[in-house]
Amino acid sequence: MIAEGEKLGREKGLKVDWAAFADAWRGGYGPAMNRVRTGQLPWTKLDVLHRTTLDGLLEKFKIEGLTEAEKAHFNKAWHRLHPWPDSVAGLTRLRKRFVIAPLSNGNVSLLTNMAKFAGLPWDAILSTELVRHYKPDKETYLMAVDFWDLEPAHVMMVAAHAGDLNAAKALGLRTAYVHRPLEYGPARKPEPPAAGTFDFIVKDFGELATQVGV
Repeated sequence: MIAEGEKLGREKGLKVDWAAFADAWRGGYGPAMNRVRTGQLPWTKLDVLHRTTLDGLLEKFKIEGLTEAEKAHFNKAWHRLHPWPDSVAGLTRLRKRFVIAPLSNGNVSLLTNMAKFAGLPWDAILSTELVRHYKPDKETYLMAVDFWDLEPAHVMMVAAHAGDLNAAKALGLRTAYVHRPLEYGPARKPEPPAAGTFDFIVKDFGELATQVGV
């Protein structure tokens, strides 16, 4: 996301702290979704929520002179995120034995474009847009259970966020925590959970594949 901002800055001659901008944009993610979850807004897909947050940040950071097309393209930077270095190889290994899909608050078009851009080998896309709820609403975690006619214990949620996994665990899903020290940038490194908190605690998808026997 910072790289997208820096590219825009070079093109438009903007002097902006893009790391701070990216943190603020990401920081608006939860509050925006909560407005939908609490009924303050009707169902609104994530691209639209991101754009609302972006418009406010452009004003806050005093960024002017962008055309509507440039704003729309910048808003879709979330469609062009680069994967972690282990993602494609690790997911490819896991896919040999398991059905894999993102369970994401991203809308279907966002996740489709992300997969195309990054070469992510998903079997399907489980967007919360399909059930019109955002995580941690239970309807989101039970999508895989419902759509594939499985028991919760036969589905595993894999994530780098303990809160996400705790919500899935409470509904009977198995869980795997992937530790991403740079998830929030170099200045804010998360601590890995204690052993036994989740079914698996690993450093990357390759280690997860090894632990589940792929």
